[in-house]
This record gives sequence, structure tokens and C-alpha cells, in this order.
Amino acid sequence: MVGTWGAVALMPGQRRDSRAYLDALLGRQVGVIHVWRHFFAYIQSLLLNLQVGAGAVLRCELAEENRAAFEQLIASGNPALYGTFHFGCSDLLGYLLGERGLQVSILRLRVGNSHDTKLLGQRYGERVSFLWVNDPQSLIFDLKAAIEAGSSLALKCDRLEFSAKSEYFSFLDADRLFPFSIYHLAMLFGLPVVFCVAVGGPGDGGVRVMASPVYRADPAAGREANLAAARRHFQAVLSELETLLRVHPYQWFNFLPLNPVA
Repeated sequence: MVGTWGAVALMPGQRRDSRAYLDALLGRQVGVIHVWRHFFAYIQSLLLNLQVGAGAVLRCELAEENRAAFEQLIASGNPALYGTFHFGCSDLLGYLLGERGLQVSILRLRVGNSHDTKLLGQRYGERVSFLWVNDPQSLIFDLKAAIEAGSSLALKCDRLEFSAKSEYFSFLDADRLFPFSIYHLAMLFGLPVVFCVAVGGPGDGGVRVMASPVYRADPAAGREANLAAARRHFQAVLSELETLLRVHPYQWFNFLPLNPVA
């Protein structure tokens, strides 16, 4: 807790972006204690990743809504696109899918201090691999190779830096720009899309996973019809995410400026 105050004091950019996000979510100006709680929740999530990487058992509970379709998709063993966000303990979803017997390639940005990623990779290395997005020119070929090898892809869809396609969607009382590449990949490779988010941890008795309805492009429909259906699907996903954020306001782990407004 003391270290969290140090982070709040020494990271003015992240402190500013945290406050801007909380102001937008809560509809009022927040104080520094709210920013501290936001920082502290993030530190707790990193500690959870390290604990799981070191061998801690993490019980996973799947919410009832959309459960049957999600379980059916996993049981098929076929490749799919699993989308998520920097929310709660969603970092662990790719590894939890690996525990279910799926081969999963996680799209990640390679940085110098990903110690949690290193530990988790050592524990789940047989089923989970990484596709590094730092080189966008080779990424599409890496994606194609992973899918042809029977691997599902797990990717986050809230940060814009490496997204080739983006569109505006309603989020936090404004039309904001979000990555939309996952749906273009779905149409390109003929794969279903499902979004998952997770909250909780050992202190909460386990992780609770919420899944969206499964999106499948219709081969008989035209490109525009499929894109329109994809937009409706993603808007519903973002609306549900916003509902969760209003219940768990400190679980949004983007210490960056909010997505640009149209």
C-alpha cells in the first residue's frame, strides 16, 4: 500500500489518465484516494499473475449467461478468436483456455519488464505461445501460420497502437475509437469471435469469467452485411463491459488517455 502511494506520486502521466478515466466513468471529479485505489487494484492484478505463474491454483467459474455456446466452442477444439480487454484478471484468460486443452497464441507487445509473462509462459508453455505485435509487417503471416497449425488467437481490443482497423463505438457516454481488427480477421480466416472478461482472484474464492455471444460471419452474406453484424456484436460487448466497469470501477487497467472521441 505504501509502494502504491509512491507510484501515484512518481507517475504523473498515469495519475492524470487514471483520474480522467474515473471522472468519465463516475460522472464527477474524483480525489487522489480514488486514483490510489485504481493503482492499488492494478498492483494486485500483477501480483495475482506472478502467483499463478509460480504455481498457485486458480479456480475458474464461468458465468451462466452465454455459457452453453462458449463451452460448445471450446469443446469443438477448433481455432477461434478470443477477444478481451485490459480489465480485471483478463490477462489470465489465454492460460485458462490452455488448461482446457486448447492451443492458444496470445498477441502481446514485447517489453523489457514482462516478468509475469515469462513466469506464466514457463508454466503453460506446452499449450500457450506468444505472437509479438512489435513488427506489424510480419504479424499477418505469423497469424496465418498459427491458425493453420490449429491454434486459437487471444487478443485485447481496447488499445489502438497496433490495430490495423478501428471504428467508433459508444463507450463511457461518447463515441470512442476502438480496434476492430478482430472481426476483419474473423472474415478473412473464417473463424468465430467470442469476448471474455474475468474478475476476482484467490482472495475472492476464484476467478469469474463472463463470455459474450459467439459471432460468426455468414459466408452467404455480403461483406457489408457481415461488418454490420460485427458492429452490433462489438457494441453489445462494449455496453456489457461498461456495465461491469460501473460495478468494478478500479478494474480498468489502461493507464493511458481514453480512446479518442469522434
